[in-house]
Amino acid sequence: MNPIDPARTALLLMDLQPSVLARYPADVVLPNAIALRDAARDAGVLVGYVHVALAPEEAAAVPATNPMFSGLAARMAGADPAMSEVDPRLEIDVEEPVFRKTRVGAFSTTDLDARLRERDIDTLVLAGISTSGVVLSTVRDGADRDYRLIVVADACSDLDDEVHRVLTQKVFPRQAEVVTTAEAVEVLGADA
Repeated sequence: MNPIDPARTALLLMDLQPSVLARYPADVVLPNAIALRDAARDAGVLVGYVHVALAPEEAAAVPATNPMFSGLAARMAGADPAMSEVDPRLEIDVEEPVFRKTRVGAFSTTDLDARLRERDIDTLVLAGISTSGVVLSTVRDGADRDYRLIVVADACSDLDDEVHRVLTQKVFPRQAEVVTTAEAVEVLGADA
């Protein structure tokens, strides 16, 4: 991983919430996300959280033509709202921004881009679940918005291991640096 400017970098931990973690192998992703969070905090890098949550009226407005979100809306309908919050093990600091989204990517239904631009952030370190969902959508949209992107492959997961492999080894490198948690922590520590 190339050096970063901590003042112009944000770590985004995405969709690490109980409702999502319950469906994925989180035993590696969550500890790696916590290690990244700690290193980012120590380096003075902004840490932000993105989670998906649909209010009842938002869930009702999701059309059947959107297979991913119509299924999600149905699952969220009777679920405990706490299941859609950022996992408490991430221990959000009161100064760290949290973005609630209502679609796959981190940008399209949030003010994330505006908030990052206000802070002069130009580099995003991305981790979360799923690789083929929020991570892919955020990489594509972030690249179109001209951010430098770093994907932490072992702090991401997908239900399909082959999809995760193809994305992190073949697709993401066209638009992002792909690194491990250890590599990211080392660079963050070097900049602290």
